[in-house]
Amino acid sequence: MSELIAALPMYDWPEMRDEVDAQWVRLRDAFRQKGIDAPQAIARRNGDLPPVPGGIYDAQSALIAPDSETLPPDELDFHRLWLHPALLFSQTCWGPMELGLSSHVQVIGQPSYDAYEGGQGELYSSAIVMLADGTPSVASPNDGSPLIPLDRIRGKRFTFNNLDSMSGLIGLTRDLQAMGESLDLFSSRSESGGHRASIVAIAEGRADVAAIDCESWALAQRFEPAAKEVAVVGWTGRRKGLPFITAATTPEKTVAALREAIAGLAEQPLIQRVG
Repeated sequence: MSELIAALPMYDWPEMRDEVDAQWVRLRDAFRQKGIDAPQAIARRNGDLPPVPGGIYDAQSALIAPDSETLPPDELDFHRLWLHPALLFSQTCWGPMELGLSSHVQVIGQPSYDAYEGGQGELYSSAIVMLADGTPSVASPNDGSPLIPLDRIRGKRFTFNNLDSMSGLIGLTRDLQAMGESLDLFSSRSESGGHRASIVAIAEGRADVAAIDCESWALAQRFEPAAKEVAVVGWTGRRKGLPFITAATTPEKTVAALREAIAGLAEQPLIQRVG
């Protein structure tokens, strides 16, 4: 039994569990063909993570996270997952990466967003959504440039999934700054806890505007009834999508094998680029 950890938590909606599991099976089998002891199943809860007595330390012997065994077993703390020394393969967001995670992990590759409006290869953008008013949703610009409807969103209540989210907060912030604006154009800002929760908040009248990454928006249109009450009014600019990562301590030989394995899957929608 493998002592390593794998997880694909970023789009692991309850309705998507079978598809995410199938995605892992393709990856797992490709990794095993390269001699990697990939785990049979992905981790979905803190209780699935091996304990690290005394907590997780970085290369400089500084404590960077508590032992996952001290966390609620049926929840999943993404940051503890990403920092776990036994992490073989997972996905994260460039927001946390820019805020310090990059020094504790290695990037293995980038997924493809070609299947989603607002995506192109390894790049993705976020749909800016508001309560539907009968007007058609705005199409994503072909060139991937930001399309921010300042007049429609000014003075509105903005909600976002979390503070370190590139797709839900940081990307929009940078697009607004490039236009000489800031988040201060909103009358209020609130943290919803997730893209799906942001969509529900708008449909229920508790918020007015949110930025939802293009894959999450596609999932919402499939599975979230509240999405029928919401429409796209603009798009953020395209940026690099969620990277696949492994622990900083993963041996160089294993990292090379992981990259070779996902390169072999490059003809499938799952993978766009390695390195």
